[in-house]
Amino acid sequence: MGFAARIALLVLLTAELMDILDQSVVLTALPAIQETTGAGPDALQWLTTGYSLPVAIGLITGGRLGDLYGRRRLLLIGAVVFTAASLLCGLAAGPGVLIGARAFQGTGVALMIPQILATLHVTLEGKNRSRAFGLYGAVLSIANVLGPVMGGLLTEADLFGLSWRPIFLVNVPVGIAVIILGRRFVPESTAKKADRLDLTGVLLSALAVILIVFPLSEGHVHHWPLWCFILLSAGLLALGAFVRQQQRKQGDAPLLPLPLFRGRQFSGGTAAQLVHGLLCGLFFMTWTLYLQRGLGMSPLQAAVAFVLLSLGELAGAAIAAKSAGRFARRLPQTGTLITIAATVGYGVQIAAGQGGLTLWGMTAPVVLVGFGLGMVSGPLADMTLAKVPHNDAGAASGLFNTAMHLGIALGTALTALVFFATTNGSPDSALNRDAFLTVLWWVTSLLALMWALMFCLPKRPGEATD
Repeated sequence: MGFAARIALLVLLTAELMDILDQSVVLTALPAIQETTGAGPDALQWLTTGYSLPVAIGLITGGRLGDLYGRRRLLLIGAVVFTAASLLCGLAAGPGVLIGARAFQGTGVALMIPQILATLHVTLEGKNRSRAFGLYGAVLSIANVLGPVMGGLLTEADLFGLSWRPIFLVNVPVGIAVIILGRRFVPESTAKKADRLDLTGVLLSALAVILIVFPLSEGHVHHWPLWCFILLSAGLLALGAFVRQQQRKQGDAPLLPLPLFRGRQFSGGTAAQLVHGLLCGLFFMTWTLYLQRGLGMSPLQAAVAFVLLSLGELAGAAIAAKSAGRFARRLPQTGTLITIAATVGYGVQIAAGQGGLTLWGMTAPVVLVGFGLGMVSGPLADMTLAKVPHNDAGAASGLFNTAMHLGIALGTALTALVFFATTNGSPDSALNRDAFLTVLWWVTSLLALMWALMFCLPKRPGEATD
């Protein structure tokens, strides 16, 4: 890989890092935001929902726009929107402006993120491609757990008396660098046959995602009122209408190329990504509550636990990157089995140690959980998209990323059934420990399902599955 290709890869991975960090960096800053802006509980909820909803809505459309009008162009447009929105977040004086700016950030991400996997897919081959996807997985894994740590540290540091604002303002110089270097080094690519955008498909897909993701994100906050189930039902109907409309559009510039799903490699890999997002959404939120309420840890101690997990993920992702695809599906399946064993071990340890479990006492299972997950993300993306035609790379990338975001929304909704149903919001340590044990058995089951879905991926390097 030459110098220009290395810089291009750095730009793409930095763009991915900004997205994943900003999904979670706000969590540990919420108390400070509430204190300085006067935001109420509903407004705080919308600081995360207002970001994730535009992302989920726009990923498929953003990917197809990249196919049609240029993936580098859409990457740069998305980076401009995201950077400007980050500046607006940092300058916001009230919760209304901050929520609007977060939605603006999410719109930029929806344009920017599908271009990353699509560009890696169409511009790299062989070992270079597998290594790049391995690095992508490393960034994805580490950013997921470092976001809350970074948010807490920057807020506590109170740089220049700005309290929580640096968690957003730090994106501005980074975003400018992505724009400048991306324009210079990231190669442009488009579909060979650039058709018009399917606007009806855009509207139907957006409506379906809104009607599904919104009640899943808000239901547990409002104790699952009837309107949540009405919206979910309407969302499923809209999804059915979208699929029907896309079936009629095949051969006439559809938003979503349905033939992608005919191959087990793409459909099985995307399903595994959905489950991956689901178990992450369920685990990370409840783990934070278990550490602080179940074990009485301080926020700083909980942050150290996240760092331990991220170190394990870094090691697992490094192995995935160095393997360069030599082990095909065996590598992510091995990582999944390691995570299952570590999760079971962690559950046994929690049950035996009760409230006396220390941070250092849980180091081994926590690091191993991270190690196994680190072996999954990059290879899963690589093999799922490996046989996608270059003309459809953006749409496939958008769909793959949508599966992760939808999975996280489902996992967040599942917390109401398997965690909050036991604790009912109580700070009681025993209740929180028992609830988290239940979560771990759910996570183990989801890991087993993800492992099974990976049999749809190639057994040998370069092999295709039907």
